[in-house]
Amino acid sequence: MIRTLMMWLTALMLAGLGTTYAAPVTLDGTEQWTLKSAEDREYRIMVSLPEGDVPWTGGYPVIYLLDGNAYFPAFHAAKRAQDRLRGSIIVAIGYPSDTPLDFERRAFDLSPPQPPERNTPPQGGQDLFLDFIEKRLMPKVNARFKVDQDQRSLVGHSFGGMFGVYALFTRPQLFQHVVALSPSLWWRDRYLMPHEREFTQRAHASEIDLTHRSLTLIIGDREMPQEIQDARSLQRRLEALSQYGLRSDFQVEPGEDHMSLPFRVSARVLDELISTRRY
Repeated sequence: MIRTLMMWLTALMLAGLGTTYAAPVTLDGTEQWTLKSAEDREYRIMVSLPEGDVPWTGGYPVIYLLDGNAYFPAFHAAKRAQDRLRGSIIVAIGYPSDTPLDFERRAFDLSPPQPPERNTPPQGGQDLFLDFIEKRLMPKVNARFKVDQDQRSLVGHSFGGMFGVYALFTRPQLFQHVVALSPSLWWRDRYLMPHEREFTQRAHASEIDLTHRSLTLIIGDREMPQEIQDARSLQRRLEALSQYGLRSDFQVEPGEDHMSLPFRVSARVLDELISTRRY
């Protein structure tokens, strides 16, 4: 009888708890909205709002963060935990999904075109995604906030890191700073190599302005040796472009692997981006 009563009380308590805690958690200092691309793809935009007066530059620095569903909470928490980071905006780009990483959507948005026989899941949307950021998302952010147009950054992990490097090579005017966390430089037999060569040739020909541009490559020391080597080699090759203003950096994070890295370095990444010298 007592056991039956206890089971009944436990069931009531669990039911009550389920009702009480059904509402989703809301992060203080944030807002969320949806935005569609020209192709009618819907994105979930999560914003860590700026705090304090507008800086002397006339606008807040803004960090665009890829795979927002997975990484926005960590970066937002890191920003709000330190006063010097609060006067910035984080704009995380995610998807209307309950999963941290929407495999099919990100596989399309962050990748180059594939041959038909290898195009499962569909890939090749990197330029469409860049168009969305440049022509849809950035204008909306600029209309909503006072933005320092000389302090726009992009942070991406894995495929997102690969995408960030592609963005630097093909649209160097779009972001002053790119942080590539564990970038998948091996993808499609290092498909970025031709883009790198063209980028380098344009820099030497003074066809692009790399003043106040930077690329930071960060990788965990527990990742595949080849991935570490690829990132280190890329940074070394780009060092020659420092004469045109490009700053490049390579960092290895002790004890971290491919999936743990973004959470480990979120505060440092924000600190480096926000405190970087403008000129």
